[in-house]
Amino acid sequence: MAEGGIYDQVGGGFARYSVDAGWTVPHFEKMLYDNALLARAYLHGWQVSGNDYFRRVCRETLDWALREMRGDEGGFCAALDADSEGVEGKFYVWTVEELREVLGPSLADQAIAYFGATERGNFERGLNVLEARGPEPEELEEIRRRLYNARAERVRPGLDDKRLTSWNALMISALAEAGATLGESAYLDAAVGCASFVLSELRDGDGRLLRSWKDGHAQLDAYLEDHAFLLEALITLYETTFELHWYREAVALADALRERFEDPERGGFFTTANDRDELPVRRKDLEDSPIPSGNSAAAFGLLRLALLSGEGKYERHALGVLRLLLPLALRHPLAFGHLLRAADFYAASVREVAIVGPEPEAGELIRVVRERFRPHVVLAGTTTPVTAATDDEPLKGVPLLEGRGLVDGHAAAYVCEHFVCQAPVTTPEELAAGL
Repeated sequence: MAEGGIYDQVGGGFARYSVDAGWTVPHFEKMLYDNALLARAYLHGWQVSGNDYFRRVCRETLDWALREMRGDEGGFCAALDADSEGVEGKFYVWTVEELREVLGPSLADQAIAYFGATERGNFERGLNVLEARGPEPEELEEIRRRLYNARAERVRPGLDDKRLTSWNALMISALAEAGATLGESAYLDAAVGCASFVLSELRDGDGRLLRSWKDGHAQLDAYLEDHAFLLEALITLYETTFELHWYREAVALADALRERFEDPERGGFFTTANDRDELPVRRKDLEDSPIPSGNSAAAFGLLRLALLSGEGKYERHALGVLRLLLPLALRHPLAFGHLLRAADFYAASVREVAIVGPEPEAGELIRVVRERFRPHVVLAGTTTPVTAATDDEPLKGVPLLEGRGLVDGHAAAYVCEHFVCQAPVTTPEELAAGL
């Protein structure tokens, strides 16, 4: 996919879908949700394989989103149109003559071979959708820079500039995880800025979450997917920043999700809230296509929160989703990828990792957790002691951190399962063995 025309070889980012089996000719519309999900997939692919090409695609995809999709307030626009000047793909395609004119004799032949451009074209009327299947030029960055600057002079596709809570939440998760894993502060800063925007601007006067924002105005009650995707994002943001604010917001959102969307009779969650719904029948989103369903995301987020908080109520609600949908998922697994991820997380021996201590020692321990793809880990951390909440007072900290302290004055990592912990360790080697 990343070598095909569905990926923008000049500016980064993926188009919505391709119209052929080789990923060559796309429908040129770029959606925020696709790119958020794909950025994480390529990040995980790099962690698993060590293939730097996957890391590059992740970075280029996120860089495109920051450059072309982010608003001044920190939120992300929904989509870029396929058309410009009324013609689909006109912004993105090239003739061989245009490539030679922009690149000059020193670079053109290399670029044409790399991008697979021909006089006939692979699109229509001598136009080429650029691919990346030939020998990579030594000066690829310069080639891309020149083409990007030349393309910037064209009429741009239209921008769908509404900000949707659920799609922004997917981008928050991608930016936060990539920022922490790659050591890229700009990604983390963007994730924090976007989450701050959503939590401040996409709420009504009663603090309820809203779905859509445009031109300074938020509207529409948020759906299950808005709550569920944002729950996952806030947990990821806590795990990557250790800022208690995000954990507290995740707890409040999880409670609102349970109260407003639960189906107490059959399990799982309805798409719309129980106190605002005027429909004669309340439906449930089930399939993870083209994005995770609200039910799958809710189950995964609640399971993760249960292990950070020690609160069994979150796990019970997640199990309601799994019981409802697993029989379907086992018969149609390709339609329930995110649900199966949640089920796998529940069935696995998940490690609850708590890291306490000052930098740089704590940073060395944190890097051990993040250096590999670890789908069966939840992570909490702090540089100051915390206490858990009691029934009579607001939550003060993250319960997984309760009672965790330094060891002989050194930063320490606690590896636990169901809040039962191994002896604390203080070196990266010991932590790696514990994981």
